[in-house]
Amino acid sequence: MKHVCIVSILALCAAVAPLASCIEPNIGLPDARVIGYDGKNATPPDCERLTRDSLLLNGGVRRPSMQWGCATYTNLAAQLARPEDAVRPQTPGLADAAVAAIAANRYETGCVMPLDTTTTRNSR
Repeated sequence: MKHVCIVSILALCAAVAPLASCIEPNIGLPDARVIGYDGKNATPPDCERLTRDSLLLNGGVRRPSMQWGCATYTNLAAQLARPEDAVRPQTPGLADAAVAAIAANRYETGCVMPLDTTTTRNSR
């Protein structure tokens, strides 16, 4: 019985070990700091600066280089509700547990309050 348990643990470790590398960030790849801000809008990154040579070969021929993160950060720049957060992020305030609990209770009991359309802002 003890032998079966040890074998099972070793098999689990062998299966999970390749996933451990996913936890660490890739060295040399860009992060969200490549998104700029022009004083009004978030600006997408300069994709040429994101170009990295491929380390892979196809039949002995090096594969084309890629612009890592270009599409991801261009899309993120277009979605920012507060574009200035790209360069000056706000420090999150303290959570208000009472407000969150009241909102969750309203949701659970079916007493959801409609949004006040006079105070919501349109991103367009």
